[in-house]
Amino acid sequence: MAELERICCVEDDFDIRTILELSLSDIGGYQVQLFEDGPSALEGLPETRPQMIMLDMMMPGMNGLEVLGALRKSEQFATTPVVFMTAKAQSHELDTYIGAGAQSVIVKPFDPMILPEQVREIWSQLETTKR
Repeated sequence: MAELERICCVEDDFDIRTILELSLSDIGGYQVQLFEDGPSALEGLPETRPQMIMLDMMMPGMNGLEVLGALRKSEQFATTPVVFMTAKAQSHELDTYIGAGAQSVIVKPFDPMILPEQVREIWSQLETTKR
């Protein structure tokens, strides 16, 4: 598996999008594409070709699970790793996210200083399971 370079984040909260960009781009060194909702992400993702997609769970219009469902129906994104970002992180909720096909869950509020390392760890675990 290639080194992780391109991440797409779908998050409706402007402040969190700003923190995600600063954390993942400035601290982590990733190329980050931001979308404010599911429909705009589904429209723009084919051009950005992300290696990983980070989805907010609670968004107006389409929630994270609905966006994930749409992604999995697309041949281009059927296997793209998806990580949910959510404050709803009780064990039965986490089971639902993983059962729906997410690779991992990052619990909000997250620490922007360690977020890039969390993402690297998730990517590393994906590499390990594909060997």
